[in-house]
Amino acid sequence: MIDIIDLNFQGQPQVIASYVLRGPRGVALIETGPASAYAALKAGLAGLGIELAQVTDILVTHIHLDHAGAAGWLAQETGATVHVHAVGAPHLVDPGKLLASAGRIYGAEMDRLWGETIPVPASQVRAVADGEVIDAAGLRVTAVDTPGHAWHHLAYVWQGLCFAGDVAAVHFPALPHVRVPTPPPEIDLAAWRGSLARLADLRPDQLLPTHFGPVSEEPGVHLQTVGAQLASAADFVRAHWQAGQASQAIIDAYKPWIAARALADGVDAAAATRFELIVPSEMCVQGLVRYFQKTAG
Repeated sequence: MIDIIDLNFQGQPQVIASYVLRGPRGVALIETGPASAYAALKAGLAGLGIELAQVTDILVTHIHLDHAGAAGWLAQETGATVHVHAVGAPHLVDPGKLLASAGRIYGAEMDRLWGETIPVPASQVRAVADGEVIDAAGLRVTAVDTPGHAWHHLAYVWQGLCFAGDVAAVHFPALPHVRVPTPPPEIDLAAWRGSLARLADLRPDQLLPTHFGPVSEEPGVHLQTVGAQLASAADFVRAHWQAGQASQAIIDAYKPWIAARALADGVDAAAATRFELIVPSEMCVQGLVRYFQKTAG
């Protein structure tokens, strides 16, 4: 049985999900969300009749603050084991570099958006390898290495359900629009395409991105859509970058372009705000420009 906690990020519904798996030996949580939404996470657990002491395992798809920022708080309160990609594990124990990197992007907005991120005790961090089967509250959950959005990204598969983090992009309920998050510094287009192909080969019954909730369409179709959107965004930014435009000029062109695509997909003003909250256009452009600079286009 799974439950979904809406973390009501920054007062907006259906932006960040935390997935709850009830097992024979406790409760496993996939994604904690940011520290700024920790109160909402605890309230969501309480609303499901789950006490913090019942949480035995925390699985994070990657260490970005919107996915794992509250892991330290929850780990310290529950004693749960935090399962994370081996590349990301040291940064949960010592988040200094992670916070410095995020600070360069978000500046004065760091505290408002993400709250206070604290370390996960080293004894509670468990580095996970590709293909490893995790015993999470007595449930067998398989980790799948899925780089592209970040090198420390895992998807988790359990009973045909694929908890896809950000590799399957951002998709809100009842909307056909898909937004691909390409923030700096680790975007890798080739790796991302490989991850999409790998998930398609697994043939899951359903995809559950962190942003937000189960995807209603057939997983293979959705993954193809994500790949097409990734290619379109990359082509748009690449063309402007190769024309010698500065990042701000590309951002100024990207915003109306992506807004027009969203409008064509039936996205209203409220949903557009939610997309920009979790997938800011500025960051999408900056991540792709950085990738093109590293790979020379």
